[in-house]
Amino acid sequence: MAEPTVRLIHVSKSFGEVKSLQEINLEVYPGEVVGLLGDNGAGKSTLIKIITGYYQPDPGGEIYFHGQRFDHLTVAKARQLGVETVYQEKALADDQSVWRNMFMGRELANRWGMLDIGKMRSITQQMMTQHMGFTSKAVSPDTPVRTMSGGERQGIAITRALHFEAELIILDEPTMALSLSETRKVLDFIAGIAQAGKAGIFIDHNIFHVYPVVDRIVVLDRGRIAGEFKKADVTLDELIDRLYRVARTGRLEQEKKP
Repeated sequence: MAEPTVRLIHVSKSFGEVKSLQEINLEVYPGEVVGLLGDNGAGKSTLIKIITGYYQPDPGGEIYFHGQRFDHLTVAKARQLGVETVYQEKALADDQSVWRNMFMGRELANRWGMLDIGKMRSITQQMMTQHMGFTSKAVSPDTPVRTMSGGERQGIAITRALHFEAELIILDEPTMALSLSETRKVLDFIAGIAQAGKAGIFIDHNIFHVYPVVDRIVVLDRGRIAGEFKKADVTLDELIDRLYRVARTGRLEQEKKP
């Protein structure tokens, strides 16, 4: 089996007396998207901030990328390792063009050290055609992002991550406030992450969005992993029933009667 892109071992995180995460063990492999589910306060955001280097885990927790341990992961180091986060559509610069958003912070320069605008436009056009499904001349690399739909904006963010060879793409509720048709577009983009051989973590409250595009599901509850399983081993109805059970009892499985 391939080495996991990221592996967490006994990761905990406390803020004073509050234990946000407790003994988290998690692996995400290349070519799979893991659905991370849990109610508000379950610890999803804290977990993601540890993976992205924003928070340091409590002593005793271990973080590995491609088999290498990192004791003091930083945001810059995580990004260098290929960790990219796609947030809600508001993360893009609305008044800038598609190509500027695509290369923001990673602009290409020519041999004279000046911005190679032509090359950035050309690469953006290629990505728009091949990966984002834009075939109409009404939308070009110079189109302002503010004129685009929510699903199209998320497509830009996900395509940008894949173009810059992200190894782990974290999607933090990317379908929030989108219409049904726009949500469908975003889910198609998410499915493309695994097809590209990359690893993905899809965080969302809506199980109907998560279930169709993930390979494995991890359920967080009050800072602990309540359970995890392959999607192939559970139907959507069974999953919904288990999530209700977690909300009531903190457990995925029913307690066995003596």
